[in-house]
Amino acid sequence: MAKRALSGALALAAAALVVPAGTAHASPPGTRDVTAVLFEWTFASVAKECTNRLGPAGYGYVQVSPPAEHIQGPQWWTSYQPVSYKIAGRLGDRTAFQSMVNTCHAAGVKVVADTVINHMSAGSGTGTGGSSYSKYNYPGLYSSYDFDDCTATISDYTNRANVQNCELVELSDLDTGEEYVRATIAKYLNDLLSLGVDGFRVDVAKHMPAADLANIKARLSNPSVYWKQEVIFGSGEAVQPTEYTGNGDVQEFRYAYDLKRVFNNENLAYLKNYGEGWGYLNSGVSGVFVDNHDTERNGSTLSYKDNANYTLANVFMLAWPYGAPDINSGYEFSSTDAGPPNGGTVNACWQDGWKCQHAWPEIQSLVAFRNTTRGESVSDWWDNGNDAIAFGRGGKGYVAINHESSSLTRTYQTSLAAGTYCDVQSNTSVTVNGSGQLTATLASNAALAIYAGKSSC
Repeated sequence: MAKRALSGALALAAAALVVPAGTAHASPPGTRDVTAVLFEWTFASVAKECTNRLGPAGYGYVQVSPPAEHIQGPQWWTSYQPVSYKIAGRLGDRTAFQSMVNTCHAAGVKVVADTVINHMSAGSGTGTGGSSYSKYNYPGLYSSYDFDDCTATISDYTNRANVQNCELVELSDLDTGEEYVRATIAKYLNDLLSLGVDGFRVDVAKHMPAADLANIKARLSNPSVYWKQEVIFGSGEAVQPTEYTGNGDVQEFRYAYDLKRVFNNENLAYLKNYGEGWGYLNSGVSGVFVDNHDTERNGSTLSYKDNANYTLANVFMLAWPYGAPDINSGYEFSSTDAGPPNGGTVNACWQDGWKCQHAWPEIQSLVAFRNTTRGESVSDWWDNGNDAIAFGRGGKGYVAINHESSSLTRTYQTSLAAGTYCDVQSNTSVTVNGSGQLTATLASNAALAIYAGKSSC
């Protein structure tokens, strides 16, 4: 969901996620289902990263921040207050966007565009592309007739009408049940499709009826396009994530919330049946993540500030066969409102505050692991009843995670063929004997990951 961080009276809310549709794919179609979410990167910087890292590392998708013209201001959440559907925002113009899509495709990476279609802005002024606007009037696009009658702020999440017809943090709420609005949104999405976009993240989908989104999606030139909806689960709330799975994937926020609790306060041994066994959505319609741009700021999930807990949680997510994973890749912040360094230009990873989590060796190396083990179920589970676990993915891969406070030495039983493998976590060789066993010592808060086809480091 796209949350507006609090600034003055305004706060933007939450992020959205996973995708398929039409013939709702459980995860992004194809053999590579990991998405690098390059939050607030310019399109030119994204293009370079597709060529230099994402393609070679095996990422299947890159998600880019909203391309529409938006309100002015340095804060990150200005990107989530559109004022027109022109590609004329902080991150680049139409030419830069088209070049990015072409470059990423050439690198074998598909492009998901974050799209804000529930609302427009909360105020008036001149947008990043020069368009004049006021809260309920966007010349040439929308007038006051195109917004919901409720102009109060959402206050009751147990009331469906309040959630879907009133305003999210004072943002002008589009009437997506109206024919003109549906057609206009579909025209915007079709324009992005014409530029080669492969999928959409639907921001704050919870605040639009699922039937409205289905109607809009049916109007697209590719009605079964990858479709990822942000619908945050809330116990007892009127609007539930299950309503949206007919359109495509839905982001499973409980997955991220519970990973924080387990890695911070509980035992990794509990993860043995993670996913549907915990009451989550079916794997095939779930988008998962350790954190996103909203949750890393509001503290509801782990974040880069959690160091080893965060890294190991990402390792687990990529190794575990549930949902389609997003790797959040953002920048350091002390103020939750802080916009991207250098206006979104990334000169190099780990400079100017760019965290580049997608490029952390422990995380990046697990992308190829996931691609190699795709379709294999969990095998050879082991745990010590506490904070050390290990599991295989059939005969294709094996992972061990030591979240204990001291090192661990043991012999693990795998289903891998005998031979020498590269542990991509430590870049050292590991030998599996004729009985499928390997012996290894893992330091505290370290992991081991080996997979078929990766014999040398």
